[in-house]
Amino acid sequence: MEHVTAGNSFAALAYLVAGVCFILALRGLSSPATSQQGNRFGMIGMAIAVVTTLVTHIPLLSGDVGLDGDRIASVSAFSIDWIAFLEILAAIGVGAIIGVTIAKRIAMTAMPQLVAAFHSLVGLAAVLVAVAAYLNPMAFGIAQMVIPMIGDPFAVINPVSKVEMGLGAAIGAITFSGSVIAFLKLNGNMSGKPILLPGRHAINLAVLATILLLVAQFAHSQDAWPFWTLLALSFVIGFLLIVPIGGADMPVVVSMLNSYSGWAAAAMGFTLHNTAMIITGALVGSSGAILSYIMCRAMNRSFLSVIAGGFGAEASGGAGGEAKEQRPWKRGSADDAAFLMQQAEQVIIVPGYGMAVAQAQHVLREMTDKLKEHGVRVKFAIHPVAGRMPGHMNVLLAEANVPYDEVFELEDINSEFAQTDVAFVIGANDVTNPAAKTDKSSPIYGMPVLDVEKAKTVLFVKRSMGGVGYAGVDNDVFYMDNTMMLLADAKKMVEEIVKALD
Repeated sequence: MEHVTAGNSFAALAYLVAGVCFILALRGLSSPATSQQGNRFGMIGMAIAVVTTLVTHIPLLSGDVGLDGDRIASVSAFSIDWIAFLEILAAIGVGAIIGVTIAKRIAMTAMPQLVAAFHSLVGLAAVLVAVAAYLNPMAFGIAQMVIPMIGDPFAVINPVSKVEMGLGAAIGAITFSGSVIAFLKLNGNMSGKPILLPGRHAINLAVLATILLLVAQFAHSQDAWPFWTLLALSFVIGFLLIVPIGGADMPVVVSMLNSYSGWAAAAMGFTLHNTAMIITGALVGSSGAILSYIMCRAMNRSFLSVIAGGFGAEASGGAGGEAKEQRPWKRGSADDAAFLMQQAEQVIIVPGYGMAVAQAQHVLREMTDKLKEHGVRVKFAIHPVAGRMPGHMNVLLAEANVPYDEVFELEDINSEFAQTDVAFVIGANDVTNPAAKTDKSSPIYGMPVLDVEKAKTVLFVKRSMGGVGYAGVDNDVFYMDNTMMLLADAKKMVEEIVKALD
């Protein structure tokens, strides 16, 4: 079977249109108000890219085909290999069914680990493409056949293609194994606490340097052992880069793995001579890297330490131990909370992962409507890493139709807590923990947090006093004089508060 690339002019124009759609998608996704439109542009762009690739890479049976360079000059003499074409369509259909089924069934609380799982598949796809290109380079048009005077003919892969193949395979393998570890941590199959290996930074640097040397060796010699060795080491380094990272920093990890998956796709786009993959991969890679940089700045982390792995994981046990149940604390009821908020001039609501687990966003919106009826000014404070992936809380609040102009990021609202009557914290722990500002032994030290403790009254919704946040750190806010703990399922507690407001 031969793959013939048809209609280069048509393909270039179609891929250009798809690229513009992807850019518009990223622009739309930058704001909750335009996110649905951005998703539509993304779907349109991907549909154009997939259809164009199918049309311009037709599987043909061997026969008389009139070609002008890479373009088909005459189509009367060839026949389509329908078996191969139907196999491609069947694979697309199976993937579409799986994707639609997962999208319909997945809960918002499981969205972070789903994203990590999808990143792993992108990385694995890049690895498989690289392996296929190495095993059969003539089918990918990246080699020349050499016919020696003695011996069998053999294919010599272009040096540039070998570099692209090696880097694509390495980045894809790192993305795959790193995303698998991120999935296991986010899904609770592996502890969210950092797993610190002795001398891990030196080990990581040595392994990365070895991978680059193996890429150079593979480009120079085309021997089999450098390719397979760099592939194996890349799987290992992906694991080593992610295991030292604690749960509090996991949203940045998800963003960084997104960037890796983009660069892996771009590298494989060069191998496949596919402009759409190059454009899409570059957009995903660069946007993911920019988002990671922005989040690192918001968390007071070093961007370079993200790439090296193990950032934010140097701390030892000071505050990262068990909950301090023996300290005195005050417990309140839904009636108490309703009375305090009803008398307030301003209430700032701080949502966290507990709200997502309880699916309390809709009843929380109902509570804010009741407070507004009583003349209370209500705002939402969103931490950059609230939840377990970037934008997690924004998506949940948008799902509940919370007005966008009532939702504020940390840097825009943190100064208002000191003039706020009530800070209503629902399922957020690490992002409100003052230990990040005071305790150098804490694993979250240095991370900017929401200053909820400065409010006149803090209402803290939490299931029990025995649990700690995802970073495994107890929160001093629980035990402050101005804090009232509301111990219950977040959704049930808010429902009771709504009844009390009535």
